[in-house]
Amino acid sequence: MQASTKIAFKEWAVVVEALGGGEQILILRKGGIHEQRGQFHVAHRQFWLFPTRFHEAETSVIPSKRPALREIARRAGSDTVEIQFFAEVTDVHHLTNLDQVRRLQGQHIWAEQVLQQRFAFGREPGLHALVVRVSGLPAPVRQPLRESYEGCKSWVELEAPPSTDALIPVLDELAFQEQRAQIAERFSAHALAHLQTTE
Repeated sequence: MQASTKIAFKEWAVVVEALGGGEQILILRKGGIHEQRGQFHVAHRQFWLFPTRFHEAETSVIPSKRPALREIARRAGSDTVEIQFFAEVTDVHHLTNLDQVRRLQGQHIWAEQVLQQRFAFGREPGLHALVVRVSGLPAPVRQPLRESYEGCKSWVELEAPPSTDALIPVLDELAFQEQRAQIAERFSAHALAHLQTTE
């Protein structure tokens, strides 16, 4: 892990909470309208998680996570952001059909219809699935929101990034590798099914 980085990745606050709680190790991303051709690119392999709230709606997540979303909205500040979690990308998968997306049910908190909409959006159907190892600081670091952080984009540079010295993995190695293996198995199962249908 690098000593520090300014790079942060914008993601829904409720998803950041799930990543930080070890509930999931997946980030699923289409791309922001300010990104090249509206497509997401894995420009960085290590980054802070930057929680956002602008696009969130209760129907966007599975029912069991809706109370958490309401609680996040209740305590949200309008002029600050809390930075606590750091992610390292271990695997990148490009999902090119909806069956691959469906096979990931149970591995994330997004509602299925949201992922289907994301998948179909734009000129090129598809999604990127990032497997990430997440670590956290003992307490969140509150920082002022800057104009440079605004906009529909995935990556921002923090003006005062926290140190990574005190980070602790949210999952131990065994638990992380078990989740990682489950995801890999689902992709392998899809590849086998696709091979069988094309023979």
